[in-house]
Amino acid sequence: MRRIEFLTYPSGEGPSDLRWGFRIDGVDLRVYAARATRALWRREHEEDSPAEQDRFLLSQHDGLALDMIGDPGRHFLGDPGPEFAYPSANTTPVLGCSCGVWGCWPLLAVITATPATVVWSGFRQPFREEWGELAIGPYLFARPAYEAALAEPVRLTANPLVLPPA
Repeated sequence: MRRIEFLTYPSGEGPSDLRWGFRIDGVDLRVYAARATRALWRREHEEDSPAEQDRFLLSQHDGLALDMIGDPGRHFLGDPGPEFAYPSANTTPVLGCSCGVWGCWPLLAVITATPATVVWSGFRQPFREEWGELAIGPYLFARPAYEAALAEPVRLTANPLVLPPA
């Protein structure tokens, strides 16, 4: 079983600029997304230096706005509100775009909950269908620990992801 931490952190100046973030086994989900998309982005960023590529990859996503998720328990158990649903793919957004508009560049996952477990799998980028399922996960969590982490998110004072210098 994996360990998940639900995080909240500011991404702007106002109180409504809080974001949901995640660490799986101590690693920010955005790091997993960067690793999974590195080769897929290579052609589009081949002129960039390795440092520029790393910065781009790590900053392609941000957390989901806290005030947009009406019921986090429902959302993060795989039953998002209609404004977040991708019903044809049975997926749930787990990360949004770094521009602040979640739907601009979301990372979607299939979240499957049973009485004993929660699984995040089937990660994909809906605007790059040719990428198919990304090499992220699947992540199997014990449901009691998952729900406890969701009920008490770690409240951070800054974005937990440290980007390499520009």
